[in-house]
Amino acid sequence: PVLTRESVSDVPATFVADPFMIEKNGTWCMFFEVMNWRTGKGEIALAQSHDGFAWTYQQIALAEQFHLSYPYVFAWKDDYYMIPESFQAGSIRLYKAEKFPTRWSFVAELLKGPYLVDPSIFHYDNKWWLFTETNPEVRHDCLRLYFADELTGPWCEHPESPIVKDNAKIARPAGRVHVQGNQIVRYAQDCSVSYGHQVHAYKITKLTAKNYAEEPVCSHPVLAPSGSGWNADGMHHVDAHRVSDERWIACVDGRRAPKI
Repeated sequence: PVLTRESVSDVPATFVADPFMIEKNGTWCMFFEVMNWRTGKGEIALAQSHDGFAWTYQQIALAEQFHLSYPYVFAWKDDYYMIPESFQAGSIRLYKAEKFPTRWSFVAELLKGPYLVDPSIFHYDNKWWLFTETNPEVRHDCLRLYFADELTGPWCEHPESPIVKDNAKIARPAGRVHVQGNQIVRYAQDCSVSYGHQVHAYKITKLTAKNYAEEPVCSHPVLAPSGSGWNADGMHHVDAHRVSDERWIACVDGRRAPKI
């Protein structure tokens, strides 16, 4: 692992999770959840790297009175935005960088609801699309899809939503939705064994304001626990970036259960 809870220097960290990366002017910026032991809630931290291998922890970049995690960061029209998970606030909230990457301001509530977790946004065919898991019983088994013409909305639920129901194996988002031309891949946590056990990939084969279809990319998970070390018991997140025709970079997280 390039970062662990011991890397966090400005707050007492119980764990780190949900890494998302973005590159600007030759520097990779990684945003991730830090569970602050003192406040008992998640906050969004920043680390940086010039080569994608050696990372330096910087600071907590965003904290609220409520829990934050899953800091889905993206660029749009020369600005930088972030949609962290903020289900404790009862909404999906959009933030914009006032001074990237360390200063962020709240822009708008995109959706309201009692339980909206791991919101995953992407732009395709002149529309914005957003996945989020919504089962308030915390079964990780109900994936809904929304769309909008503008980033700040108004957002509408897709007529075929929920697109996954009563299936904890493929419902909960597991990182950035990857769009390359007409190819769209979403990643899904497999929570059928335990929360965030492994990750599956699904190719979206039809996406319009009226229709939705997807199929597995492969029959096996793309990330799975190794059985030993830092990812012995689970892997539940991936953010992949294509940096050239032959090279990709991705950040993932892993979990090792405490020994009893």
